Amino acid sequence: MRLDKGTTDSDLLRGFDTKKVSEAYLKTLVFDKKSIYQPPSIAGVILKELPPRVDGRGDVIEMWSLPWVDSDGFVIARHSYQSATDFGVVKCWHLHQKHTDQFAVTRGKLQVNLVDIRPSSPTFCHVNTVYMGIERPRLLKIPPGVLHGWKALTAPEVIVVNYQSEVYDPKDEFKFVWDCILKDLWEPHNG
Repeated sequence: MRLDKGTTDSDLLRGFDTKKVSEAYLKTLVFDKKSIYQPPSIAGVILKELPPRVDGRGDVIEMWSLPWVDSDGFVIARHSYQSATDFGVVKCWHLHQKHTDQFAVTRGKLQVNLVDIRPSSPTFCHVNTVYMGIERPRLLKIPPGVLHGWKALTAPEVIVVNYQSEVYDPKDEFKFVWDCILKDLWEPHNG
């Protein structure tokens, strides 16, 4: 969801200190789970389809491009890395006070869950689930203050490439155990 002109991701963090977020606080929130079949509803979260360019020799997928900052609302990447998550592993929950995550999947399929815990956000307590994978290439922007995590849905692993707004700083990563809230979000659900 693109922000209204004049509103920035940092505006939604005004007065909100992610360092003070605790599992006890998270358990007091009443979440509003949105449909997985709709675009993300959380303010500042952007999901961009990355169409493959296919010919007889193979394919090319653009992963990140500077013009997308102006045209789509992404931020300039100052740090990039690749990570692997083994099949079935859930990596979450965490959030950042400063940096924006922007990532794409280059191998496998990933379930990403997002929770808006910024009290001044118009989408406070919205919960979005996004599926990403090489079958449907996408770039996902997650602004500061949005709690998030992912689960690798395919074997042997899922590869993610992240284009962060800041150089990685462990002091800007606030982590919580995966099942402290919303344990029922994680797929697969059989039945």
